[in-house]
Amino acid sequence: MRIVGLTGGMGSGKSTVAKIFSNLGVPVYNSDIEAKRLMQSSKKVKKQIVSLLGKDAYEQNKLNRAYIAQKIFNDKKLLEELNGIVHPAVREHFLAWTKKQSHPYVIQETALIFENGMSDFYDSIILVTAPKEMRIQRIMDRDAATREEITARMENQLEDSEKIALADFVIQNIELSETALKIEEVNNALLEFC
Repeated sequence: MRIVGLTGGMGSGKSTVAKIFSNLGVPVYNSDIEAKRLMQSSKKVKKQIVSLLGKDAYEQNKLNRAYIAQKIFNDKKLLEELNGIVHPAVREHFLAWTKKQSHPYVIQETALIFENGMSDFYDSIILVTAPKEMRIQRIMDRDAATREEITARMENQLEDSEKIALADFVIQNIELSETALKIEEVNNALLEFC
């Protein structure tokens, strides 16, 4: 079974692309959703997070996102330590999940493959792109965030131009019908590899 990474900058439309792949019968693992679930459900992960950030990281046994965001917002070292807890747990969960799949390939949707130096983990990598202004508008519509907040978060990600050279497939997600055609083309190419 081939392991395919699906990545792209904020607002590029990774989730839309993942949904179309899923509709084609491809098993898709959403790392963000699973990370949040593991932070809530894994006793081991919870214990490590409390040890790192304090007991206020959970409020009435629920993840206190506002507290955690405030703690790590301006502390890169703390963010790296938190990622050092969550990312290995997600990786372990993903590998167990892949063993239950029977499709010729699976997709792991994850935002920071290149930024986190994880490209060697994948047999192929699909990059989803869209023009920066379109991405900003999508995020403003989706998250009710300000342009300043969005551009500040975007600065933590590599530019598309840098990622294109590292990806095996690039799907430009501007017009949905064209995106769907490109996804079919990539799906066929991936099935040929298997």
